Amino acid sequence: MAYHSNRSKKDIYETVTERIIEQLEKGVVPWKSPYLATVGFPRNFATGKPYRGMNSFLLGMLGFSSPYFLTFVQTKELGGHVIRGESGHLVVKYGTYETESDSGIEKTKGFLKAYTVFNTSQIEGIDFPQPESRPFVSDTCGEAKMIVAGMPNRPVIKHGSAIAFYRPSDDIVSMPEMEYFTSSEAYFSVLLHELSHSTGSLSRLARKSLIDNKGMHASRQTYAEEELVAEMSASFLNAHAGILETEFENSASYISGWLSVLKQPDAKNWIIRAASQAQKAADYILNVPKE
Repeated sequence: MAYHSNRSKKDIYETVTERIIEQLEKGVVPWKSPYLATVGFPRNFATGKPYRGMNSFLLGMLGFSSPYFLTFVQTKELGGHVIRGESGHLVVKYGTYETESDSGIEKTKGFLKAYTVFNTSQIEGIDFPQPESRPFVSDTCGEAKMIVAGMPNRPVIKHGSAIAFYRPSDDIVSMPEMEYFTSSEAYFSVLLHELSHSTGSLSRLARKSLIDNKGMHASRQTYAEEELVAEMSASFLNAHAGILETEFENSASYISGWLSVLKQPDAKNWIIRAASQAQKAADYILNVPKE
């Protein structure tokens, strides 16, 4: 079932950005929701496939106790029905396709479609499994260590610097020593952020926002998009490790900073792309096979 709208692609981008802004204004950072680490990544019940990229955050910030969702049509096909009065939730499909101009030059264009899904708690007539509580990970840092150790083509990680950063010129992630962080979880969250930056190098994913990023001298969009890619990617990875980020990241200044960026007119066209790139970065670090 398509999302109830005749909106253009641009309008869908704007709708998603507005929903993220609404959450930030409430003091909630959608890409740092504890939902992913506690309930699990949202997934389609009919296909069994997890929602990815921005959809993980759009559905995760709803706070349902079940990670399963269905479209209206899928619900009917499985013999169920949506409870009267329940409202659906937006998910988007972002992709690219190749076109050829009159001069024979191939160009890559993007497409965006919107769909409506319902959580299992909004549906009757289907025997859904009880939500499984994710096993408590007593050694979240052990899980994080395994993620770092398992990253293919990992950059060199050096310690001793005053701040954390990734330097593409020599492919090095530089980190302060762990004792300078408030917790080992905070240390690994920062390390996963910097490793996420490193996935954009030419020897890995060749991500435009990393290659064109000249730090504070880059364009506002390039710098902000690359930072958001790393933030979202690190959040995916933290969820896999069982690290809850809410205790050390959702400061007023952090939220205010992202609000000021996302309220700029040009931000409405790249936040979904940033989430897609973040998913690819996390998949690379986790060594997930390409579909």
